[in-house]
Amino acid sequence: MTKIAIIDYGLGNLRSVIRGLEKAGAQAAITCDPSEIAAADGLVLPGVGAFSEGMEQLGTLRATVMDATRSVPLLGICLGMQMLMETSEEHGVHAGLGLIPGLVKKFPRVPGHKVPHMGWNSLTVTSRDHPLFSGFGKDEYVYFVHSYYAETAPEYTLTSTEYIRPFASSVAKGNTCGVQFHPEKSGATGLRLLENFIGMC
Repeated sequence: MTKIAIIDYGLGNLRSVIRGLEKAGAQAAITCDPSEIAAADGLVLPGVGAFSEGMEQLGTLRATVMDATRSVPLLGICLGMQMLMETSEEHGVHAGLGLIPGLVKKFPRVPGHKVPHMGWNSLTVTSRDHPLFSGFGKDEYVYFVHSYYAETAPEYTLTSTEYIRPFASSVAKGNTCGVQFHPEKSGATGLRLLENFIGMC
């Protein structure tokens, strides 16, 4: 059975993520143990909260994660996806992991649109050959909760979503991929994505 390490750095909805991965068929463990992370077949970096706090809390695990991504897939979820980028403008400019080129920006204030972007929204799959979105149709809906979004080049964008402006709702480069939405809260569509990720490991 595929072993997935959910990286515990003090932020994130870890229990719902582990339930989602187990339902998708993985042997999942919540851990901050570098040896357990290094031995996993795949990694999940969840996260809820502010970018700078996430990077600070990750601390010494940063090197462990960077080393592991050379050989196994990594899935960032919500804040975890944003932390994969180079920089964020949330509460000042802060450096991310830099695994995917791009920056994290705040949604502009537009009349009639609330920030955070919260609730169900659709995905436009822009990279149909990526295994993370194998079997996905044209109008898949997933669950979002975020005030900031990732801005990256089309070559790193797997799906885009429209809210106030088009933004990258999932990204990938090499072994590393991330989703801005919460697959563990996105019903059958989210479960399919988790199954696809497990299949990549």
